[in-house]
Amino acid sequence: MRNECIAALLLFSAAHLAQADTMYVSDEQASVVHVLDGMSGRVTASIAVGRRPRGMAFSPDHGRLYVASGDDDRIDVIDTKTNRVVDRLPSGPDPERFALSPDGKRLYVANERDSAVSFVDVAGKRIVATVSVGSEPEGMAVSPDGKTVICTSEAASLVHFIDADKATLTDSVLVGTRPRDAVFTPDGAWLLVSSEARATLAVFDARTRKVLRTIDFYKAAGAPPGVQAIGIALEASGKQAFVALGRGNHAAEVDLATGAILRYFPVGQRNWGIALSPDQTRVYAANGLSGDLTIIHRHDGTTQSVRLGGKPWGVAVLP
Repeated sequence: MRNECIAALLLFSAAHLAQADTMYVSDEQASVVHVLDGMSGRVTASIAVGRRPRGMAFSPDHGRLYVASGDDDRIDVIDTKTNRVVDRLPSGPDPERFALSPDGKRLYVANERDSAVSFVDVAGKRIVATVSVGSEPEGMAVSPDGKTVICTSEAASLVHFIDADKATLTDSVLVGTRPRDAVFTPDGAWLLVSSEARATLAVFDARTRKVLRTIDFYKAAGAPPGVQAIGIALEASGKQAFVALGRGNHAAEVDLATGAILRYFPVGQRNWGIALSPDQTRVYAANGLSGDLTIIHRHDGTTQSVRLGGKPWGVAVLP
């Protein structure tokens, strides 16, 4: 009984210690970025950007939000204090996802149509290098030390390792069919890669570039019908991750050390982008086919839906 009371108290505390944040949700159909209050889900603004916005990332100081406008071949730059587009950067053709170097000086952009990764000098507003990769590159990540850039190739089912200083491809490793997202753990020890069609999450040893374990949603007991694996949101501790399950219309919470799937959460249709609130109490899931955003409350697993319209794609959260 005592343990049950303690557990209940912890859940109550988590619910009431939740902190406010601001969400940015890219809408690839409406060509806007929606701004929402994370606690209430209230839409506070919609920022017009280039056509088909998808991937997003903040500058290290959170003063700028970079948005990949795929059909306009550029990166739009939003001032997060005014919520206005204040600049545009070149991206190479058809940018989808991208990663920002830890020092904020470079963007590494997947150019899906050209099978390449563009290195963009942010201050100089120019492309300084291009690295050829497999067909249909999408997922992008950069190691915490800034030395290694990762690109996933959907059509080739490869994870590419790129030397950031030399802008050269150093290795390519086979993964599940149609890899989508890539994320390093905060300590740089592990690299996570989701594979859409195979519905797996591969956990790499970043140093050896070998797969330590594969979390297989397709074969897992209780997996939702139509399950895929798309976006990844990593907990600050690096111990757990949340995975958008695409047309499985759920998000999953997984333990990275054991590979255990801890919980499934129902969300909208075709969950693509996913993110955690800075205080780690909420998970945000963008649902492209139902045109909404699902807010998951971690302490009790309850959810709420926020209607946005269009096709929500990515989520970025400002503390």
